[in-house]
Amino acid sequence: MMSNETANKTNPDEIEGDPSEDIEAAAVETDEDGVDDPVVRLEREAAELKDQLLRALADAENTRRRAEKDLADARRYAVAGFARDMLSVSDNFRRALDSKPEGEIAEDPGVKALIEGIEMTERELLNAFEKHGIVKIVPEGERFDPNMHQAMFEVPNPEVASGTVVQVVQPGYKIADRVLRPAMVGVAKGGPKAPKPSEGSSEE
Repeated sequence: MMSNETANKTNPDEIEGDPSEDIEAAAVETDEDGVDDPVVRLEREAAELKDQLLRALADAENTRRRAEKDLADARRYAVAGFARDMLSVSDNFRRALDSKPEGEIAEDPGVKALIEGIEMTERELLNAFEKHGIVKIVPEGERFDPNMHQAMFEVPNPEVASGTVVQVVQPGYKIADRVLRPAMVGVAKGGPKAPKPSEGSSEE
């Protein structure tokens, strides 16, 4: 006959369920952040997705703006290279006109017609420049601007404000807000300092 002590012993195989299964089930119900509530978990995921979406939209907008600026610059400065090459042509027209003969030779019908033709061609070239936003810079009498002018020499003159352009050796050109070629100038020295341009005023 089996003793009571033996009868009361419990066989491990007869225990209902495995404690490890309960631990695994509890782990499944809890996410990585220890949040048991699925609503909280979904709200957090939604917030993260919204943040990612806003960042993507901001990046797309910045890319669009950069593309629009690049396109505008390309249109504005498309002729810059060609115009820079044409500046020497304009210079040669001006040199030809500056060296025109005087007196009886200038009154010769053939010479006169040639000079008028050169003058007309120069005007047409400058008009074509302006049509494409290319402006001639002739800053005589203006305050020297190192961004627009290139000083070739100084002219001692106590009667003129120091830093004033008193002679233009070669005119400059700009396209929109970019300088194609700075004007080569002579600058006064010895007088009072030239006043700075007033705020809001534009100076070529």
